[in-house]
Amino acid sequence: MPERNMNLEEKYKKKIRPSLVKKYGNLMAVPNLKQIVVNIGFGKEISAKGSDEQRKFIQSLSQDLALITGQKPALTRARKSIAGFKLRQGTPVGLRVTLRKKRMWSFLEKLINVALPRSRDFKGIKSESLDKQGNLSFGVKEQIIFPEVSAEQMKNIFGFQITVTLTTKRKEDGLEFLKEIGFPIK
Repeated sequence: MPERNMNLEEKYKKKIRPSLVKKYGNLMAVPNLKQIVVNIGFGKEISAKGSDEQRKFIQSLSQDLALITGQKPALTRARKSIAGFKLRQGTPVGLRVTLRKKRMWSFLEKLINVALPRSRDFKGIKSESLDKQGNLSFGVKEQIIFPEVSAEQMKNIFGFQITVTLTTKRKEDGLEFLKEIGFPIK
């Protein structure tokens, strides 16, 4: 009987984690994913628009981000007024989605296998994108690399920041874990 294709979470639990347990000697010491955070900042684009245009713009971005991540984004607002940026306290400045468990694994699988290979001139994620705890942060220039978003129906193209948070304490452990999962890291 042929073996069916495993999704990324099953592959991690059945193949990657047992090999890492042998290396670390303890299941609790093995690196794991905590969460994935997807951020969009649109402070500049929204400041010159009227309130009705702002609402439509935010709604359009929110729908696209919800399609991409599978979860409704939360609106982030300015914490304090900054005159130099023409920013008032409470003004919408971005959208944020925090993914955990099943949605996190499905988003990660889609990101690694579909979206990143579709991005223009993509040669891999730089290893400098990892912080000293092993968490990965990188930007995506266009949301149209995801198959859920139709390029023909796009009103505005936007980029966003993706942060993959791990349970590691060292950059080397995080780098090894991400390569093991299949992240295209240079």
